[in-house]
Amino acid sequence: MDKRWKILKADQEKVATLSNALKINPAICKILVQRGLEDFEQSRDFFRPKIGHLHSPWLMKDMDKAVERITRAITNNEKILVYGDYDVDGTTSVACMYQFLKSIYPNVDFYIPHRYKEGYGISVAGIEFARDNQFSLIVSLDCGIKAINMIALATAYGIDFVVCDHHTPDDILPEAYAILNPKQKDCPYPFNELCGCGVGFKLIQALCETLNLPDETWMQYMDLLATAIAADIVPLVDENRTMTYFGLKRANENPSVGIKALLELAQKKDALSVSDLVFLIAPRVNAAGRMDDAKLAVRLFIEKDYKSALELAEELQVNNTDRKETDAEITQQALELIETNTIYTSRKSTVLYKGDWHKGVVGIVASRLIEKHYKPTIILTNSNDKISGSARSVIGFNVYEAIHSCKDLLENYGGHFYAAGLTLKPENLDLFIDRFETVVSGSITEEMLSPEIVIDTEINFADITETFYNIILQMEPYGPENMRPVFITRNVYETGMSRIVKEAHIKFSLKHGSNIMNGIGFGLADKFELLQPNRPIDIVYTLDINVYRDVRSIQLKVLDIKASNSY
Repeated sequence: MDKRWKILKADQEKVATLSNALKINPAICKILVQRGLEDFEQSRDFFRPKIGHLHSPWLMKDMDKAVERITRAITNNEKILVYGDYDVDGTTSVACMYQFLKSIYPNVDFYIPHRYKEGYGISVAGIEFARDNQFSLIVSLDCGIKAINMIALATAYGIDFVVCDHHTPDDILPEAYAILNPKQKDCPYPFNELCGCGVGFKLIQALCETLNLPDETWMQYMDLLATAIAADIVPLVDENRTMTYFGLKRANENPSVGIKALLELAQKKDALSVSDLVFLIAPRVNAAGRMDDAKLAVRLFIEKDYKSALELAEELQVNNTDRKETDAEITQQALELIETNTIYTSRKSTVLYKGDWHKGVVGIVASRLIEKHYKPTIILTNSNDKISGSARSVIGFNVYEAIHSCKDLLENYGGHFYAAGLTLKPENLDLFIDRFETVVSGSITEEMLSPEIVIDTEINFADITETFYNIILQMEPYGPENMRPVFITRNVYETGMSRIVKEAHIKFSLKHGSNIMNGIGFGLADKFELLQPNRPIDIVYTLDINVYRDVRSIQLKVLDIKASNSY
């Protein structure tokens, strides 16, 4: 499908000032200004993250209460249950908190709800497990902020809750002993985009300070924290960027046994990046909860013996292979439903339901459908006599708020701007589909319904030097709100050497001025006809390194092309 190009602007006076201070290419300075960096000191902190840039955990509302309750539990020899969600964020959160508490106190266990038997969040089965095994304190991670009834049940059983969550709270909060969530309206914490593992990590930091433990006690979990940040697709700015920077450093230099085992199976030899965490590590971890029991992922992350960790990682590998086959099959079925029913072409949203679809992959299927049918999408299936599923959104549209507008038809829901989950009774399905479409069509813009490439700045091929590329690399780790820079170069000519490869991609050889650059454009074969002799094109691309016969060279990763002056 055709993509819109949006070229970002920046205050030219600020760009000139920063360029004079940093003595680097003005195009890079423009990108820095766009990302909120306007002077030497801010830029220095951006390019050289320090542990000292992390915020004090004590700024978070209820942190003192959470620390007091946990330390009292340790003093009184109470049993503590660490409870978390079944995705990457939840399992890494549990692994970090469980290992930390277990290292200082023996009466600790962990609990992960089963996706199919219990569903998302705090469950009756989980509360009853705590009651039956005499746990008097539950520390929940990446869940709990909406668990009003479940936490009330726990209170009735004499069980206290410390909630560590990052999902958007409702106006009414559960009656927990302490709630750590920087998204609370009255929480003074200076950064509210932590993932669930990040919130738990701040609690570990505060406990370490209280117990006078060295910084290495909490720093050892930063590779797991970086994995959670990358997988949960939270903004990679402020504290998240600092934690990811040091988490990647640890993962590359001294990874935990579980991460090391996953990297071995993924045959990853060179330096680990955020992209690797998202596409190599996270799917294997998520596969445990999607296909079977997420406790397997926690067991891997807390394992200390490398041979045992490899065996656990191999089980995750099998789960991930099964997941790939399942989501490919369901995606094909979903596409056929859309393409054989004209009602979907007139709607601004896509909501599909099939009772036998695998609940563990519906979120992935929703994302795949958006690649072809660019609309807010919900995929639903049967789950314990109810209907449940996952939603994914398009750029700029808050799917969580759209689902929230239908809350009277739902049993349960939660999530973020671009991703959410929901459960409803079967008799409400048709009502929900119609209401959701009404909400979406009444608030989404036409622009949001076509994919957009956000372009940072225009450059010439002459700008692309080793120095330029090395500075771009120092902007890593990349992620939401600090994406890999995207460039546009206009009036580029094909050299006659470009060709289609593997029937779907274009291997480019392009000339701009006196400079020639090579590149690759994945999935762009249908645009090959634009490459005509003496006919200029405009190209949008990122930069990376190509290695051929041990020779490294900068290449273009072309995202889109258009005939010059055609838009």
